[in-house]
Amino acid sequence: MKKILITGGTGFIGSYIAKTLLKEKSAVRILDNEFRNKNTELEKNAQVEYIKGDIRDASVVLRASHGIDSIIHLAYINGTKYFYEKPDLVLSVGVKGMINILDAAREKNVSELFLASSSEVYQTPPSVPTPEDVPYFIPSLTNPRYSYAGGKIISELLTYHLGATFLKKAVIFRPHNVYGPAMGTEHVIPELLIKLQHIQGNTLSIQGTGNETRSFIYIDDFVEGILLLLKKGKHREVYNIGTDEEISMKNLAMLLAKISGKEITISHTLLKPGSVKRRCPDITKLRKLGFSPKISLAEGLKKTFLWYNNRHHL
Repeated sequence: MKKILITGGTGFIGSYIAKTLLKEKSAVRILDNEFRNKNTELEKNAQVEYIKGDIRDASVVLRASHGIDSIIHLAYINGTKYFYEKPDLVLSVGVKGMINILDAAREKNVSELFLASSSEVYQTPPSVPTPEDVPYFIPSLTNPRYSYAGGKIISELLTYHLGATFLKKAVIFRPHNVYGPAMGTEHVIPELLIKLQHIQGNTLSIQGTGNETRSFIYIDDFVEGILLLLKKGKHREVYNIGTDEEISMKNLAMLLAKISGKEITISHTLLKPGSVKRRCPDITKLRKLGFSPKISLAEGLKKTFLWYNNRHHL
């Protein structure tokens, strides 16, 4: 039985991966400091070995890596609020955490590492849909938003050039706007759902012109992508995980309004400096491993709305 460590494993993505791996009969250990939330469901799960600790604490990471075959490294500071307000924390967790993971993996003879990176590493891409091999790009040192992208770029470099020297498999994946039930309230989809629930009149305010685009992948499809990489991902390769179903922010808001039973008009505010105008991954590389997203955006948004609505989160 393969023993897998998931850092940041009580978060939205980590908890879904953990529960799926348990169904696949893997042994799961989680390392998390509960910075964002406390996942009591996983902590109380007798099948999960849980370690509470900070990824920046080398001794904790070393202990968590003992007897582990594979590490899925998710632990990071996410959310644009933190990028702008706490860039020092974002970089500290990103860089120190990555170094600690690699040091522990080497000392404890861990054979595989799967690193969660981000589409933010190329910021404004030269082509859309965007393949994995476009240049990295940080437009400005002074914009705190790029603390997130900077930390991810450093993590990729360390994994590719340092980790790959002793790991049997070092795989980097870039999630693209993963969403679904229990994703918290700080991402664009739950933020819009909450705004719609408490809307005064029928005017919904969104950032930008409304023509900015993203592509969203439902959490179940995303986890399928992760499982594929665990089985078939190649050493020193980078993979986008997402869909090529691109949608504008205006159309996303209108679709969520329809699902919520609201009739709205859209008003606009300025984008924050460094915000990306268009993003959609090229997933050809992952498709070649057998990846095929099954949940359409409309279906996934409906599932997400019902989860939040039924639990009175809206």
